[in-house]
Amino acid sequence: MTMATIKIKQIKSKIGYPVDQKRTLQALGLHKIDQVVEKEDCPAIRGMIRKVHHLVTVID
Repeated sequence: MTMATIKIKQIKSKIGYPVDQKRTLQALGLHKIDQVVEKEDCPAIRGMIRKVHHLVTVID
């Protein structure tokens, strides 16, 4: 059985945002605008996305 994955895309710069939000993007593996990463869909990842929802988008 394979785990469900979720694609996350950074849509806005992290410049000017608090350090904790910058570290959340880094933990998600996002470093540049328009970069897309694929992560396991779990509550921890969902919480990280919620924290930086204004900087990222979830792709189908």
